[in-house]
Amino acid sequence: MDSDIAEILIPAAKLKARVRSLGRRIAKDYEGRDLHLITVMKGGLFFLTDLARTIERPLSLDCLGISSYGGQAQGTVRITKDLDDSIEGRNVLIVEDIIDTGLTLAYIRRNLLVRQPASLTICTLLDRPYRRIVDIDVAYVGFTIPDAFVVGYGLDWKGQYRNLPYIATLNPEVYRRG
Repeated sequence: MDSDIAEILIPAAKLKARVRSLGRRIAKDYEGRDLHLITVMKGGLFFLTDLARTIERPLSLDCLGISSYGGQAQGTVRITKDLDDSIEGRNVLIVEDIIDTGLTLAYIRRNLLVRQPASLTICTLLDRPYRRIVDIDVAYVGFTIPDAFVVGYGLDWKGQYRNLPYIATLNPEVYRRG
């Protein structure tokens, strides 16, 4: 697998430190309030798990499943797995692995807002704001990254590489193999 990696953009130690820092800030910001974390499967699970462990206060978790067809820019987005619990009156933090165009996240945000949470905030591990098509207010950002396809720490290429403990780019040969 090491030969598949072109460059490690964010090493594991740097990821761990930033996630800890975000967790401390979130814990402070939500002091005295309930906190309900929601992520999108499968990519967000690694970040959600590590982030939740760093937030030293009671919280609850849930997951959404999302599919997009025809590419995010022109396709449709639909929920394939809905939340298990109601978010009405709760302080919800959407925990994203990466935000690019913002189209999928805008859909998720609209869908969750109609469920009447007390608050709805967004945290992303990776952000590419220069690719944004939809204006999204992101309260917590781990890293702003260049316009490159990345894998690791939950992010995949054809279902693989999610288990890497760092964020990396792939060698072009990987894409050619398909």
